[in-house]
Amino acid sequence: MGLVRLRYLIANVRSFSKLNSSRKYESDVPKGHLAVYVGQIQKRRFVVPISFLDQPLFQDLLRHSEEELGFDHPMGGLTISCHEDAFVELTARLPCS
Repeated sequence: MGLVRLRYLIANVRSFSKLNSSRKYESDVPKGHLAVYVGQIQKRRFVVPISFLDQPLFQDLLRHSEEELGFDHPMGGLTISCHEDAFVELTARLPCS
C-alpha cells in the first residue's frame, strides 16, 4: 500500500511541476526540481532534482516520512523528518540526472 501512495505522490509532484511551468510567474524552484523541508524540529528548505524521486534511497526516506508524518504537510511541500546532516549525506550519494 505504501508503494501505491509513493507512486501517487510522484505522479502528483510531476503533474504539479507541469502545471507550475505553464504559469507566467518566476519561482525560486528551477524547472525539474522540487522543494522539500527537512528537519525534526526546525525545518530547512532544500531544492532537489525531481530525478531523486526515482532513486530507491530517496523513496525509502519518503516512505519513512510518510509513516511518521502522513501526507499532512503544514509547510506546504514535502516534509522529511530527519537530521539535515543525514539528508545532505544521503542526497550527496544520489545521481542528479
